[in-house]
Amino acid sequence: MISPLLIVGCSLPLFLVFQYFIFPVFLSPLSKIPNAHFTSSFSPAWILWKRKAHHENRAILAAHERCGPVVRLGPNEISINCIEGGLRTVYGNFERHIWYTNAFQNYGIPNLVTMSGFKQHSERKRMVTNIYSKSYIQNSEDMKKVSAVTILDKLLPLIHSSATAGTPVEVLELLTATNMDFTGAYIFGLNKGTNFLGDPQYRKHWLHLYLSRKPYSFWVNELPTLGRFLRKLGINVFPTSIDHASHEIENWCLEMCQAAAEASKSQSQAQDPSTTEAIVYNQLASRIAKSSLPPDTQLKVVASEMLDQLLAGAETSSVTLTYLMHELSSRPSLQSALRTELLTLSPPIAFPPHQPSEPPLLPSSRTLDELPLLDALITETLRLHGVNPGPQPRITPPGTSTIGGYANIPAGVRVSANAYTLHRNASVFPSPEKWDPYRWINVGKEEEKEMRRWWWAFSSGGRMCVGLHLALHEMKLIVAAIYTNYTTAIIDDAGIEQEDAFIARPKGNKLVLSFSHI
Repeated sequence: MISPLLIVGCSLPLFLVFQYFIFPVFLSPLSKIPNAHFTSSFSPAWILWKRKAHHENRAILAAHERCGPVVRLGPNEISINCIEGGLRTVYGNFERHIWYTNAFQNYGIPNLVTMSGFKQHSERKRMVTNIYSKSYIQNSEDMKKVSAVTILDKLLPLIHSSATAGTPVEVLELLTATNMDFTGAYIFGLNKGTNFLGDPQYRKHWLHLYLSRKPYSFWVNELPTLGRFLRKLGINVFPTSIDHASHEIENWCLEMCQAAAEASKSQSQAQDPSTTEAIVYNQLASRIAKSSLPPDTQLKVVASEMLDQLLAGAETSSVTLTYLMHELSSRPSLQSALRTELLTLSPPIAFPPHQPSEPPLLPSSRTLDELPLLDALITETLRLHGVNPGPQPRITPPGTSTIGGYANIPAGVRVSANAYTLHRNASVFPSPEKWDPYRWINVGKEEEKEMRRWWWAFSSGGRMCVGLHLALHEMKLIVAAIYTNYTTAIIDDAGIEQEDAFIARPKGNKLVLSFSHI
């Protein structure tokens, strides 16, 4: 008689071979999809290694160029590079993958970026959508005051001093400070937001905290459970200093939330002409206050959103502007063409003002939007040097789905598109690796329409970036203010090559430029 243990002992290896090799390689609905690597059908090791080694975006682009618009990255993961049946299907109907929770959750509390449920996300988004709309930003008196103070009272005086003294400027740090102060003032009010432009010592400390976490993001984002297990064994794949840095950043934001909450109760604050309303904080806090959550939890719910919006607003715009200024700084004739366009603004952003007795003024957001070269510069920089070029993962819903022509894709499959690949489609963007802002100007309507369909700098669907209009307003205003008054030239661009990562900063984390008065 055959022993039951012998049967089990023989059956288990056969089951494992079937489950983890034969089925995914030959029988799974995903087996019809071309593999990015010969191991992709039965192992996630190849794509995990590419992510760990910071080669993911280039590897996926190469796979799509070789295999077509849908490729299999792992046994349960695919990448798409098509609009119809691809982007529109996935980013219109599929939930976000848990990757976002691992990467962007603050205080252990979900926010707009990490929420997985459509209903929950939709309810939260409606709480802030109106104050991030284009019309609100264009017409807000508080935004006009925030813009004037940030540009005219804080940024331009620093650049003016550097230009006068002939002192080079590290612009990535300067732009991070500018965008942080801009976003912080819009969220918390001028007097309760950040002061990175005015406090370089704390700015450098904060940037050290923030950047110290970057090298360990792979373990947090992709393999958090394994990372925690290895920690228990004494193998610190991310050191305790990273926890301390995260806690300090969370406390920093929580303190601003508490200060804004106190200010909202003060009559004197409301009457102070030197400040502005905490537009985002006040609106979200008032909506969350109507929930049944305990007060301490309500504060952290709001703080989780505010921290996410602060970090996104500061980093994405500053990196984009760094690359825009790098491209412009090697093209004096393009700077001249831009300045000619900027001088058509009414009023132009003259600094210092021609009449010292008259306060300098800023043009309206609407008039900035009407400048074709300025718009093309930012659009093209976001195409080629987008700060979020990496995959944006979703999860296939219950039942089966058809993606890019492949039917019967089961539930629970990780599927993503990425701007890096979409923006390098040579049939849509000729010479895709060339930075050419005029491709958006010297083009027919149909060609421009097709480029806009493939331009994915802010994602798409219900989850697209809620702060895109604020980001575009900030970037256009900063570029207009600088290049109306100064020319720039490259002093040190070592390490300007862009990282291959979800958030793609310059590898050297710096760009040093000189500023000269016009």
